[in-house]
Amino acid sequence: MQQPDLNSIDQQWRRERPDLDPLCMIVCGAVWRAGRRLMAGLQDNLDHFGLDFAGLDVLLTLRRQGAGQSMSPGAMAADMMLSSGAMTARLDRLESRGLLRRAPDPADRRGVRISLTEEGFELADRLVAAHVAVEQEMLSDLSRDEQTKLLNALSRLAPEDATQS
Repeated sequence: MQQPDLNSIDQQWRRERPDLDPLCMIVCGAVWRAGRRLMAGLQDNLDHFGLDFAGLDVLLTLRRQGAGQSMSPGAMAADMMLSSGAMTARLDRLESRGLLRRAPDPADRRGVRISLTEEGFELADRLVAAHVAVEQEMLSDLSRDEQTKLLNALSRLAPEDATQS
């Protein structure tokens, strides 16, 4: 896919609407295009594992807790900013594949703890390594300093607290 000529777009808008500054449109368009490219690259990787972004989120959330660790569905839903219904659907799909297990919470008779099975833990380890490799490749045109600056700029654009409303 050919990249748009941003200078040309800027000039066209400045010619047609000199009263408006088109930079915001150009920046937002570039962010959307970059986001679509990143999502497509990551989806290609997830397809190799038979997963979607929802499954990835669950597996990596559990994996980063450490081997043998568990979480309550409520804590997972809060961590992933999901409703309990959405969380249950994700857990059901992964449990049916044998990637996670539900067990009674020893500290709460009504509670459940979610943990990765051995197969789920191994898949999550392979998945996170492949995921990082794909992301590194997609960002390889940017230096580490440029990646840090981009992260800082995007963090100001979409602070974490704003997503939790």
